[in-house]
Amino acid sequence: MSSIRLNLPTLLNCLLICVTLLLNNRCCVVAKWYHRPNVVLILTDDLDVVIGGMTPLNKTKKLIGEAGITFTNAFVASPLCCPSRASILTGKYPHNHHVINNTLEGNCSSTAWQKTQEPKTFPALLQAYAGYQTFFAGKYLNQYGNPDAGGVEHVPLGWDYWVGLERNSRYYNYTLSVNGKPKKHGGNYSEDYLTDVLTNMSLDFLQYKSNYRPFFMMVSTPAPHAPWTPAPQYQDRFKDLKAPRDPNFNVHGKDKHWLIRQAKTPMTNSSIELLDEAYRKRWRTLLSVDDLVEKVVKRLEVRGELDNTYIIFTSDNGYHTGQFSLPLDKRQLYESDIRVPLLIRGPNIKPNQTTGLAVQNVDLGPTILDMAGYNVSKTAMDGMSFLSVLEGSVNSTTWRTDFLVEYEGEGSNVSDPACPLLGPGVSVCFPDCVCEDSFNNTYACVRTVAPSANLQYCEFDDNEVFVEVYNITVDPYQLINLAKTIDQEVLEKMNHRLMMLQSCSGQSCRTPGVYDTRYTFDPHLMFSNRSHRRNRLRRA
Repeated sequence: MSSIRLNLPTLLNCLLICVTLLLNNRCCVVAKWYHRPNVVLILTDDLDVVIGGMTPLNKTKKLIGEAGITFTNAFVASPLCCPSRASILTGKYPHNHHVINNTLEGNCSSTAWQKTQEPKTFPALLQAYAGYQTFFAGKYLNQYGNPDAGGVEHVPLGWDYWVGLERNSRYYNYTLSVNGKPKKHGGNYSEDYLTDVLTNMSLDFLQYKSNYRPFFMMVSTPAPHAPWTPAPQYQDRFKDLKAPRDPNFNVHGKDKHWLIRQAKTPMTNSSIELLDEAYRKRWRTLLSVDDLVEKVVKRLEVRGELDNTYIIFTSDNGYHTGQFSLPLDKRQLYESDIRVPLLIRGPNIKPNQTTGLAVQNVDLGPTILDMAGYNVSKTAMDGMSFLSVLEGSVNSTTWRTDFLVEYEGEGSNVSDPACPLLGPGVSVCFPDCVCEDSFNNTYACVRTVAPSANLQYCEFDDNEVFVEVYNITVDPYQLINLAKTIDQEVLEKMNHRLMMLQSCSGQSCRTPGVYDTRYTFDPHLMFSNRSHRRNRLRRA
């Protein structure tokens, strides 16, 4: 007993030392987290940049673009919602994350996606390894909430606060998953207009989050996706507006893939009226997004957090309204569909910058991880960080000059009763029997953006392996397909590079292709690993 009394002061001293060391270590961790930058990602739905989509977003351009940097060559890996969003989250091309379309069968928010890809998304890494508190509000993936894939009770890994929209974009009469519990909304503007609901939830998060950890906030708006329902105060704006009548508007794509050639030219008056009205409505819905951006920026400023916060504004894909006589949609390989806006402000980013260096949405995840101090080389992402571009320290002569765009077409196995002459295999058909998609609207492109070349080379997975090639420098509206007139050596190089990109993974997606002079041009090799699909493709 005496020996215990003699050692008690020593034991107390040891305990005190241990507690002090533990607290100091925790304080060091908290201090390290505290100085890391915050990140806000605002993702719009179907917002184009080629046909004027950014025009009504005056507040966004001022508060983000003029306060930071605007990318004039930002592209998506696939011009469709679910594959593109999967690329943003994973930093991977569709051939590596395996989300090929907007259906559950196409791996959109499927149980396979949840098991294999969600644990590796950049938000999951931010939360688990970089100490970030994470918040999501809005549209996730098109099949999120499907009862065959966990319903709205499923909360994807990586999110501390989750407000996910069930299924696809809507403005009223929808269900949100609030941390796995369904909350239904009706048709009352003041309580239910989705863009405003997302705004208010984002402001609440900023107000009540922890002040001792950095945060990542992703707000994914429905606008300007169909059904293009504007807020009441904006429903009469832009009454005389029409879709741009650019040189590729309402013209026949005579030298293009059969799906483009089947479009009726000139378009019917009803089709033109439809696309003009849709164009007006799209702009009207964007005014509420502009309000969202303003309120988020002001809240960050009031809280003293603006200077330490990156704000990223972009879209999941572009859009077309009448280009090559296709009425309304995305999915195509042309600039209107694959280009997106990208504006970023934040620490160490000088204001009023514009860059023409090419970036892709597979680069967003690696860049955000880099912002957070996470070692991107530890991931299997295909994209590359462009943080050095933001900070002005990049060597532009060594920057990547080409990248991949890929899309797998969707169609119906039965004929559309309204358009029986088209046969099976098509989808997204309008009343005048112009269809926007088909099974063999499946293509892969290598897009080159360099001082010496601004080119696009695409191959289709159809019976003829149709090829389209454009010199964007002299033909920005892609009116002339050069596939039959371009130098054979150029075709061989682009075909070879495309094959390399379609088989790339991780680092190899970021490594410039090495052209083998012994290589023989054979476009039929491009889709050889997908020959099992040929039996259900519509003949070209």
